[in-house]
Amino acid sequence: MKTPSSLIERRALLGLAAGAALTPALPVHAQDMTRYSAQTGLEVHPLWPEGAPGGEQVTAQEQVILRTPGGDPNDTAYLHVREPWLAIRRPAQPNGAAILMIPGGGYQRVAVSKAGGSIDAGLADLGFSVFVMNYRLPADGWAAGPDVALQDAQRAIRMVRARAADLGFDPARVTVAGFSAGGHVAGRLATAFNRDAYAPIDAIDRLPTRPDSAGLMFPVVTMIDPYAHTVSARALLGPAPSWALRDAYSVERHVPADAPPLFLAAAADDRVVSAENSLLLWQAYRAERLPCELHIFEKGGHGLTTTTSDARPAWMELLSAFLTRDR
Repeated sequence: MKTPSSLIERRALLGLAAGAALTPALPVHAQDMTRYSAQTGLEVHPLWPEGAPGGEQVTAQEQVILRTPGGDPNDTAYLHVREPWLAIRRPAQPNGAAILMIPGGGYQRVAVSKAGGSIDAGLADLGFSVFVMNYRLPADGWAAGPDVALQDAQRAIRMVRARAADLGFDPARVTVAGFSAGGHVAGRLATAFNRDAYAPIDAIDRLPTRPDSAGLMFPVVTMIDPYAHTVSARALLGPAPSWALRDAYSVERHVPADAPPLFLAAAADDRVVSAENSLLLWQAYRAERLPCELHIFEKGGHGLTTTTSDARPAWMELLSAFLTRDR
């Protein structure tokens, strides 16, 4: 049976099947961004033109794998990311806003494709300029350790804002949308913007890192038991992190009073990342009296497979309504 493209993309965004066997690596052509853009219709740009910071001790070689052996060649995941990038999908009818998408992968891989997929295409159909981010992983020896993905996210949102004029969106209407472990990266971007995670390298780094809003779908939020996602916590913090380290990387425990408006969506039957992760962050926002909308679907599992009548993910139109609402 042919797998629907929407399901393939949801699997790609999850990237969390911890026990799944890795398929043979495909060649990486990160240095040839122009050729790739011509083939896919997406613009793909490196986050760090002169190389990512803090990589002196990194020896692992970047790999691209098929998520399913013999499956869709665009259903890929990246291991040992050395050259993180940002891919851009332009909408046919821009609504003046942009979304930075951060895929999942349990901090072990990044489930993303330079060809894009149904999620970024669906958001572009709603009028958003969509930027899909690939990012580095904490276990590969980067000097920033658990903050390495935050470095990439801060650089990425600055690059998004730097493109506002030529892509025709408002630099004050930039949302970060994170999925699964990518939701943890997005959550940290939305709450740790009051400090720079890296030293500036160019004029782009003078732009702000605070998202104007955030949307987290079936996100990893806490690093504290009993609701921590074990795979993500171990990959991010190591096998036996201290209480202080778990606390420091639990998004719900560090929500500033000026955090951006937040949209949360999860499924009650999610057996991978407990929906209590979303509840914890919603409660933290409520404690700070910050705008926050929470949707817990009865069914949908990890990936929120509930769809509307036009086969669009149910959370997508809810998110769009939240982002375009007057406040």
